Amino acid sequence: MFRIPELRRKLLFTLGVLIVYRVGTYIPVIGVDVNKLHEFMQQASKLSGLLSYLDVFSGGALGQCTLFALGIMPYITASIMMQILGFTIPEFEQLLKEGEYGRKVINQYTKYLALGLSVVWGSVYVGGLESYGLIVDPGWAYRFLFILSLSAGSMAVMWLGDQISLFGVGSGGSMIIFAGIVAKFPDYVIKTIHAVQTSKLDTLVAFFILLFFIAVTACIIFLEKGERKIPVQYARRIVGNRVYGGQSTYIPFKINNASIMPVIFASSVLGVPRGIAGMLANKYKFFSLVTQKLGDTGFLFNALQFALIVFFYYIYTALVFNPTELADNIKKSGGFIPNVRPGKNTAEFFGNILDRLGLVGAIYLGILAILPNILSAVVTMPFYLGGTALLIVVGVGLETSSQIESYLIERNYEGFLTSGKIKSIRGTNR
Repeated sequence: MFRIPELRRKLLFTLGVLIVYRVGTYIPVIGVDVNKLHEFMQQASKLSGLLSYLDVFSGGALGQCTLFALGIMPYITASIMMQILGFTIPEFEQLLKEGEYGRKVINQYTKYLALGLSVVWGSVYVGGLESYGLIVDPGWAYRFLFILSLSAGSMAVMWLGDQISLFGVGSGGSMIIFAGIVAKFPDYVIKTIHAVQTSKLDTLVAFFILLFFIAVTACIIFLEKGERKIPVQYARRIVGNRVYGGQSTYIPFKINNASIMPVIFASSVLGVPRGIAGMLANKYKFFSLVTQKLGDTGFLFNALQFALIVFFYYIYTALVFNPTELADNIKKSGGFIPNVRPGKNTAEFFGNILDRLGLVGAIYLGILAILPNILSAVVTMPFYLGGTALLIVVGVGLETSSQIESYLIERNYEGFLTSGKIKSIRGTNR
């Protein structure tokens, strides 16, 4: 792999950008009482809702109040929102069909929306810090400086992600999130070892936790690789003296067609009331009760999260996959599904396949999201690692390895064409 200079440069460039990103997560924002913030962060129950959800994907930068506290999440959220608008609003749908120009315009709108989300989330964040007395000199001037710092940091992270996409390996946004989550793994290991050494955690329990996450990771790999192959047969066409078509292929339908989007939507919806309740818990008893009921290990929270994941899974699948359009495209290309009539019957066939696979995929995502919470309720864990984070780490790892493997196969294929037997045959023919 490292013998190919171009691939080596891409890998080293990606690693260098990720190092720059991790350095930025340690640059603190001025005006925050670091000691009080550290004491506040020891109480995990207070960092709940939307902020705790975002802190997982920022590698702990949000909880430490650093320059890259918001990370890439404003851009990811803006991309999801623009994707949904592209399927629901005709003007945006037309832009998506205009090729490279349309993608550039959509990308520009996405960046503007990401900047707006950075300002909103920065305002919520500074409001939460002020409510707990963690700001040294609060006021409107400081709020402006704080929001400006976090928004600039978020735009810088977005730019770093773009550089990875252009000159590195993998998707820039995914790699940034991957680096933020993986960066906390050593801390999880250290906390577990310390808990075992201080007899706060039994050795067998620690070993069980390790086996649990290994089993969940294996399950994610198995289900993410799983797909239903729908055979497609293309009829032969005779144009002049040539015969076109006649080949057989297939359309792959993955078990999890929606990736992690339903989990993100469900967490965001539940995160808003949890964040508001967490800020007002000290003043009103009602919100304190809401915070307890919506705790990570509570039955109500996990039941709502599971139901919302199933709901958003079907909503997102319906927006992204259009069985009627897919059936029409196959029919226009001269293809058909064996034993299924083209047109309406093919669209209904695709719809039934998506419904059946969607049920399995939705249940899989829902169980994956609440399993770590159930484990935390049964076993006292020294750290918290959600199923969403595991899904992102495994998914990005599989995607990046597939991209590297494809690049290696392409290079080997080109080398086979420019050297070896084909080259020698060409030389003898001359």
